[in-house]
Amino acid sequence: MIPSESVAHFYLTHPAAKGLKGPDKTTGDEGHFNVFSRVFCNKYTSYARRDFYKISLIIGKGILSYGGNQIEIDQNALVFFNRNVPYSWQALSDEQAGYFCLFTDEFLSTMTRAKTVSDCPILRSDCIPVYFINQEQEEYLMGIFSKMQVDIESGYVHKYDLMRNYVNVIAHEAMKMQPSEVADPNLNGSTRLSSAFRELLERQFPIESPEHKLQLKTAKDYAGKLGVHVNHLNRALKENTGKTTTEHIIDRILSQSKIMLRHSNWSVAEIAFCLGFEYPAYFNNLFKKQIGITPKSYRVHER
Repeated sequence: MIPSESVAHFYLTHPAAKGLKGPDKTTGDEGHFNVFSRVFCNKYTSYARRDFYKISLIIGKGILSYGGNQIEIDQNALVFFNRNVPYSWQALSDEQAGYFCLFTDEFLSTMTRAKTVSDCPILRSDCIPVYFINQEQEEYLMGIFSKMQVDIESGYVHKYDLMRNYVNVIAHEAMKMQPSEVADPNLNGSTRLSSAFRELLERQFPIESPEHKLQLKTAKDYAGKLGVHVNHLNRALKENTGKTTTEHIIDRILSQSKIMLRHSNWSVAEIAFCLGFEYPAYFNNLFKKQIGITPKSYRVHER
C-alpha cells in the first residue's frame, strides 16, 4: 500500500519542522499554513501521498517522482504538490536551498472561492507541476517566501489573510508561465467538457486500499456523471486531445497500475480488482498488449 503522511506526522519527523508545534487549533475554519526553509530538508523522501498541499521553491537539483511521472530537476524550479498525488524526492546536489509552504484543505478552500485561483497548478492533478525559473523569477519568488516567513511568525491578527494573498501571487506567477489556452477564461464548451472529464478521471485516484475499487470504469460511466451523451464526450475529447474517452481511461489505469506495481506490495490480482477488472487475466492481457510485458515482469524489472 502507498502510505499517506499527515500534517501532524510531518511536524514530528521532518527536520525543517524540528522544535515547532503542529497545526494551531486556534485558527479554526482558516485551516493550517506554515512556511519553512529547504536548507534542512531530507535528501530523500519516500513515495507517499500527503494530506496537505505544498509549494516549493527548489534551489538545487534532484529527481521528482510525481504520480506516474519522473522529472529531473536540473535547474531551479517552482513546484506545486497536489494532496491527492503521491510523490517522492531524491536530491542530486549537495546544495538544497529555497523555501516551501504547506497548507490544508481548509486554508485552500477559502481561496478557491475566488475565480482567480481556479487554474492554480496546485488544483490541477492532470498536469506536471514543475515550472523552471530564471534568475529574475528566482529573486522575486525568494522575496515572497522570505516575507511569508517573517509575517507568519508575527503577531499580526490578519496574517492568514496575508498568507493567502502571498499564495495567490505565487499561483499567478506560475499561471503566467502556463500556455495561454490553459489560463484563457473564454474556453469553448468542448474544452470545458474535456477539462471536467480529466478532473473527474483524476479524482478516482490514488487507490489506497485493496478494498477500494474504481467506481467509474467506462466511457458511459463518465458521460453519465458529467450529464452528457457518451458520443458528445468522445467528440469533445477527440477534438481537444486526439484520444477517445476509453483511451484516456485505459492510459490512466495503466499509469496507476505501474505506480502500484512499483511502490506497493499488493498482488497483481489485488491491483486488477482495484482497477475494476473482473478477472486478473483481463488486466494481464491489457497490460501486456499496451506495455509489452506482463505486470509481474514489469514489477521485477522496475524494482
